[in-house]
Amino acid sequence: MVDAANKSMNESEAFDAGAEALASGDCERGLSLLSPFIAGGTRNHGLWHLHGLLLRQMERRDEAIGSLRAAAKLAPASPKIAHALARTLFEAGLPSLEAYGNAIRLAPADTEVLAGMTSAFTAEGEANSAISGLERILSRSPHWVQGHALLAKLRWAQGERQGFARSFAPAAAAMPRNIGLWREWLVTLIHAEQWDEARRVIAEGRSAAGDDLVFAVNEAVVSAETGDFESAEALFEPLAELEDATLQVRRVRHYLRWGKPAEADSIISKWGARPEAFMFWPYASIAWRMLDDPRWNWLEGNEAFVGVYDIADRLPPLDLLADKLRGLHTLNGQPLEQSLRGGTQTEGDIFMHVDPVLVQLREAIRATVADHVAKFPEHDRRHPLLGPPREPISFSGAWSVWLKSGGFHANHVHPAGWISSALYIVLPEDLGREQSGYLTLGDPTSPTFQLDLPPFRTIEPKPGRLALFPSYMWHGTRPFGEGERITVAFDVAVPQKR
Repeated sequence: MVDAANKSMNESEAFDAGAEALASGDCERGLSLLSPFIAGGTRNHGLWHLHGLLLRQMERRDEAIGSLRAAAKLAPASPKIAHALARTLFEAGLPSLEAYGNAIRLAPADTEVLAGMTSAFTAEGEANSAISGLERILSRSPHWVQGHALLAKLRWAQGERQGFARSFAPAAAAMPRNIGLWREWLVTLIHAEQWDEARRVIAEGRSAAGDDLVFAVNEAVVSAETGDFESAEALFEPLAELEDATLQVRRVRHYLRWGKPAEADSIISKWGARPEAFMFWPYASIAWRMLDDPRWNWLEGNEAFVGVYDIADRLPPLDLLADKLRGLHTLNGQPLEQSLRGGTQTEGDIFMHVDPVLVQLREAIRATVADHVAKFPEHDRRHPLLGPPREPISFSGAWSVWLKSGGFHANHVHPAGWISSALYIVLPEDLGREQSGYLTLGDPTSPTFQLDLPPFRTIEPKPGRLALFPSYMWHGTRPFGEGERITVAFDVAVPQKR
């Protein structure tokens, strides 16, 4: 219904009010303000652009693309409109390389557009072209720090393990005082668990840039993650009072691995009421289990927090869905920063795609998540799962994982989500023998995070089965033998108060 207040608005006033509605999240009102002008075939490219952005925000990307194409036709020299169209095509799972090429022609130095085109190349099965393009760009613009990180991740996903981060070296030699470059190089190496190389870069960075805090922090992290507890303690001690959540989480990990949960808990308690608390809840669960603290039961012990739902009857045919998902796997190997081992992960957010099969998948999952949330206990404002509102059910990311023989997920958490998941589409024949391939909940053990805490629950995979659990809960899978395993995973976004 058209807002009565906009009957007397001119185009400029409608644009300003619509932009305010977009910024506040009231997209329905924004559409109602613009609809008379759009229906009348306005020649105002700004109104078409804003209309497309509102539709995109409402997950109506197929309609958004039409409005953005109209805006681009009216203003072919606008880099913002060109980028919005390219990005929305990519998100929708549609070919976007040509649109990104146009956006780069209009804004050749825009790093956000360059990063988007890299993702478009990857999604369309041309990861090696993306790598070559990034190499050329970085040879001209070595100061683009995130470009180096992006290139390293792509090389890793395509199978490079030695020298995958090599573009950082000439850039650091040319700009030795660029601390952000050194920081991102070290973060990349630490994600890859290449500890000796990280130590070498720390020494090289100190020599070139001076004794910056970034080198002290990462030296402490490397010592802690490799089990040199005494050295790590000495290195962390001068940093103990720094108000940096990422650093303090590393100190918590250090104490837990060292078998000192009380010291870890003392740090966690300082951050439990802060906005960064979501980073600490997974470690609170470990510390409280180690201390036999009843707060663990409050945090994770309620059976209603985990749900197992067989929803094959709500989904598209699983064979059709499997074929769709296989076609979205375009990389050769596992991502650098993700949990899977021995497989691949899709690029982008598959719940943004406009393919009807994936739309049906998303909406079946949304309904199941709503059913799950309806079973939660009463609100508890202190609790990371029970504190937020219960709606709307929206997603902060969705992807598919395709594991091959021997594949598994290392134990991990999703600290930025509210509810996380595993939906099983294809499973190997031997799955389930001695619990091979089972989902485990509550086991934090990983190659660099050794703790003697067994899972408190295991879940048997079955085709069409959806497992839901708090995003802060440690989870992983046991390796399986021969065959393939295709899953869909997603994070439900933390609902926000309105």
